[in-house]
Amino acid sequence: MQTLYAANRDQGLSTEEAVKAYREQIQQSFSLYLFNLLQLQEVTKYAIQDEQSRKSKHLPSNEDKQFTTKLYHNELVQSFLDNTSWNNCVKEFNLKDFLTDDNTRLLYMDFLKTPEYHSYLSNPNTTTSDHQQLLLFLFKYSVTGEILNEQMEDYFVNWWDDKSLVIGAIKKTLKAMPFSNGEYLEAMRPTYDTVTEFGEALLLDVINNDEELLATIEPTLNNWDADRVAVVDMVLLKMALSELMNFPTIPTKVTLNEFVEIAKLYSTDKSKDFINGILDRLFKKLDKEGKIKKEGRGLVE
Repeated sequence: MQTLYAANRDQGLSTEEAVKAYREQIQQSFSLYLFNLLQLQEVTKYAIQDEQSRKSKHLPSNEDKQFTTKLYHNELVQSFLDNTSWNNCVKEFNLKDFLTDDNTRLLYMDFLKTPEYHSYLSNPNTTTSDHQQLLLFLFKYSVTGEILNEQMEDYFVNWWDDKSLVIGAIKKTLKAMPFSNGEYLEAMRPTYDTVTEFGEALLLDVINNDEELLATIEPTLNNWDADRVAVVDMVLLKMALSELMNFPTIPTKVTLNEFVEIAKLYSTDKSKDFINGILDRLFKKLDKEGKIKKEGRGLVE
């Protein structure tokens, strides 16, 4: 959608350039996911510095004396550190270039104030489940705070577009820990099927058949002039129409629901109802004309 919007705004953007931009955005999304994992890892590692600081006190408190680095030295985090695939990804995407000691310290010190971390530290019988729940809480706490969000904004222009996607992926990853091999992280890489056979194919279909798609959409606009339709809304309608007609394995209901949801995120308050209404008319029209052919799980209901 973002690439098609850019192509609409920049008529000089060639198809090859659009495809290149699309592929780069996919890689940026994956690197964003990886960096969030790395930053989380570094925050847990700061527990070592915290311990050293407590031990150096002239009059340490009982809390200082009982402090442990289990936030970092636990089987979940350590399995990640020993993962060859993970370490290769860190190097491949130059992720350490985006780390700063100051941000890591601020994130840790902010987290240190939470009762959840204090309860975790005071528990002498911490289980794997306890470690996992604390790591999940640490990520949720960080991702809702200003420190991490400002950091993401500074280094990743796609942060706000991909934030919900990244949050879901990170939660899934933390719940899958500890790792015994590199298969999990490799499985999280964008696949050929997703990136090329679906995403790129959809992109090219909309670009190459732009006039035909518009001609199909226009009669369903009723009293609306196509030029008055918001650019984002028209892009979404063209994408949805392409899916309905040219992607037989994608269920009709999935297409209709997904593009209404995307409209909620990226367009105006009224766009959801507008797109829902137009897609409903398009579907009925195309179905009547026999132009929607689905197969397998995607049979039209």
